[in-house]
Amino acid sequence: MTGRTMEPTSTASPILYAHRGASKERPENTLEAFRLALELGAGAIETDAHMTRDGHVVLSHDATGERVAGVPIAIRDATLEEIRRWSVGGLRVPTLDEALAACPGVLFNVDAKQVAPNMIPALLRCVRAANAERRVRIASFSTTNLRRARALGYAGPIGLSAAEIAALVLLPLPIAKATRIADRGDAAQVPPRAYGVTFASQRTIDRLHVLGLRVDFWTIDDPDEARRLVAMGADGIVTDDVRAIAPALQRSSWKSGSRLRT
Repeated sequence: MTGRTMEPTSTASPILYAHRGASKERPENTLEAFRLALELGAGAIETDAHMTRDGHVVLSHDATGERVAGVPIAIRDATLEEIRRWSVGGLRVPTLDEALAACPGVLFNVDAKQVAPNMIPALLRCVRAANAERRVRIASFSTTNLRRARALGYAGPIGLSAAEIAALVLLPLPIAKATRIADRGDAAQVPPRAYGVTFASQRTIDRLHVLGLRVDFWTIDDPDEARRLVAMGADGIVTDDVRAIAPALQRSSWKSGSRLRT
């Protein structure tokens, strides 16, 4: 079983994740977006990673710079020096190393986007060099990427892929337990509904908890929906709009869980 070390405090308060930082107010996946999100009350940063041609891990949702920087070049085909020249709303694309250094002690949920070339060894080197395994969850829609991280002995938390979560939700509970899929990671991170499955239900949240997983919902920008999910037992809320969600949940006697359990 992977180490389950990225947890809220002993009060079991859910974590408020800033989706690509305070992406509603600052260019996404920039250090400025991360800093603002933390100032507004986020307890963790959700971000995305790709690898440059020369082996550096940079934070970007897209595989190319076309949407955010107007540069139709794939990150995997560019060097870090070239990407440094991209302008993302007047800001620059940060490396994972820079983000971890700029936000010491902050929880990061890193979605490993790139499958080929294999970016997982470089990603794990970054996290380990920063001594940050305990505060970085490796997540991915790619089962291949998650399998690679597990095979390399990543000691920090690892999420489950969409396929793994679907199996746990759709199989009869005794069979789901017998598969031991839940032992591969610590978190099921899901939208309220996808692929004809409603994840935002008491039954599903309870089932995933029984299997030993935390349940984080994305991407929730409506305060009422966030409160409803937390009331059902959600362990985390991922949002673009930290300014709206943080105070709404605080008024419901909820606080972001930004400290690790010791």
